[in-house]
Amino acid sequence: MSDMVRWGILGTGKIARAFAAGLQDTPGAVLAAVGSRSFATAEAFGAEFGAGASYGSYQELADAGDVDLVYIATPHTLHAENARMALEAGKGVLCEKPFTINRREAEQVVALARAKKLFLMEAMWTRFMPALAEVRRIIASGEIGAVSHLSADFGFAAGVRPEHRVLNHALGGGALLDLGIYPLSIASALLGPIESVQAQAQIGATGVDLQTAFTLKHAGGGISACSCSLRARTPVELTVSGELGHIRIDTMFHRAKTVTVALADGLLRTVSTPFIGNGYAHEAIEAQRCWRAGLTESDIMPHGETLALMGVLDTIRGQIGLRYAADQQDSA
Repeated sequence: MSDMVRWGILGTGKIARAFAAGLQDTPGAVLAAVGSRSFATAEAFGAEFGAGASYGSYQELADAGDVDLVYIATPHTLHAENARMALEAGKGVLCEKPFTINRREAEQVVALARAKKLFLMEAMWTRFMPALAEVRRIIASGEIGAVSHLSADFGFAAGVRPEHRVLNHALGGGALLDLGIYPLSIASALLGPIESVQAQAQIGATGVDLQTAFTLKHAGGGISACSCSLRARTPVELTVSGELGHIRIDTMFHRAKTVTVALADGLLRTVSTPFIGNGYAHEAIEAQRCWRAGLTESDIMPHGETLALMGVLDTIRGQIGLRYAADQQDSA
């Protein structure tokens, strides 16, 4: 067991369950502990996923001596606080998206990790999936020529009560932070740094965005068109286009098992891109690689890009009139 990376999961909600299931398919990983605000909840989660220990507070998990990396799976509004807690306790951190509520919080977390020389990464799991790696490879090969356009969407009909996390303003709810961040991040990954953004949104009764659409101009001249929705089940596809053709990550791009290449000369081919388990193992594998190597960040999801994307999200929210409690400190 000495060569195993010992994980602690902070939080016991839906995303925590998905990551815990992914760890079971991750080579060299062991779920050493789980922490919740309720010991009974932590104990039930730990029993289901085989955790070595269960704690009834987040601080207890952060302080646990047999944990190497902490996965932050709490509501958006707690990410910054919980990440700082784990870093102060000397743990490496994999923090679920959105990394924080705004860029100011993100800068504080990144600064602490760098000061303590500890590993820190945003858990943007789509960035580590084989489908995206294959798209990058095809683009680099020149097969579709110079890329200059991308379109991506992510939407489903949430059908939840107003107090549910995704609609709850106090918990950082809304389509943008929950769903829009996926196409935003992939657009940045494939077309490069974002120079400017224009957004529109439908704001719901709880004060959060139900649907948001935004266009991005990239520093290299490319254009991306992205959208997200909590009202409509969209195709959830991604297409990146160049002079000679396009690549499509098929339905449910975040879980895509195939990539399609269509060229201007009529050639059409499909590439298989299977992933491990439920897909979450890939980000865990990268986090473990970095942690074992003594790295403080990953070149797949570096700190600088996380900060830049948080800044873009801040700009979008400014344009659509969506502010959270954490933003008040920025204008104080």
